[in-house]
Amino acid sequence: MNPFSWLGRKTIDWLIHEGGPSGVPQCDFERLGFEIRPCDVLLVEGRARVSEVIKTITQSQWTHSALYLGRLHDIEDEGVREHVSWLYDGDPSDQLIIEPLLGKGTVISPLKKYAGEHVRICRPTGLSRTDAGRVLAFAAKHLGHAYDVRQLLDLARFLFPYGVIPRRWRSSLFEHNIGQPTRTVCSTLIASAFSSVQFPILPVIHREENGAIKLYKRNTRLYVPRDFDTSPYFDIIKYPLLGLNDLAVYRQLPWDTEGVICNGENECFIPGEDGMIPVLVGEAAVDKEQAEADTPLAAVDTVKGSSATR
Repeated sequence: MNPFSWLGRKTIDWLIHEGGPSGVPQCDFERLGFEIRPCDVLLVEGRARVSEVIKTITQSQWTHSALYLGRLHDIEDEGVREHVSWLYDGDPSDQLIIEPLLGKGTVISPLKKYAGEHVRICRPTGLSRTDAGRVLAFAAKHLGHAYDVRQLLDLARFLFPYGVIPRRWRSSLFEHNIGQPTRTVCSTLIASAFSSVQFPILPVIHREENGAIKLYKRNTRLYVPRDFDTSPYFDIIKYPLLGLNDLAVYRQLPWDTEGVICNGENECFIPGEDGMIPVLVGEAAVDKEQAEADTPLAAVDTVKGSSATR
């Protein structure tokens, strides 16, 4: 019997219902969608009621994480591509993510569903192309698995300090790995996928007596979305809606305002208008003046006359 059978459909619907308006998003989603790469982790600051619960539990603004797959034609593994294509009935050109959701389980969703949210990209530093494919394949194998509500509640009890909740009341889930293997939550799934290729997130580091360092894998059930933001092994990529780069620094360079065009360092001119002869500037103009000064007057008149005849 499910120990959380009391958490009925109406309760779940209430939890996943969005709260009030989010206002103007802080992220340039169009640019994010252009720059995101397969195997990037997408962090989301959700607005659903369950998001507020997660914020309280994790003490972080990030309430959800998803793994970016790419478009169908971006998936190199043929088996994964066929599996995803069979499960996703949307536009084949959609950018896709894998995410466990309360009330739905592990599903494929279009990236554009988070266009109105505050999001951030966490990119695994130096992850090889082969291992990136393995991470995506691991996550794809878990499509259809249920959302582990028990783990969410146990995580809350685990993260509370001992002074609030005695140790004997804390869940044994994380000590003995109890639970159904076909259930997961968002950060646990993604952490397990990276762990499958030995890629670190926040490992436990132990220094031996001889100075050598040994890394131990952290229990993937303890990971929360903020850990990808905190991890030194993930690059944080932000695309603010009104970023400093939007000020176009290149426009502040000391460009000439007279319309001078150069063929080379010492060959510059101002283009003539309506067929007029270009006006030389700089050293080229000085050289021309010097050349005319050294030319006999009769020769100059001859040149001008011949030009006029043409």
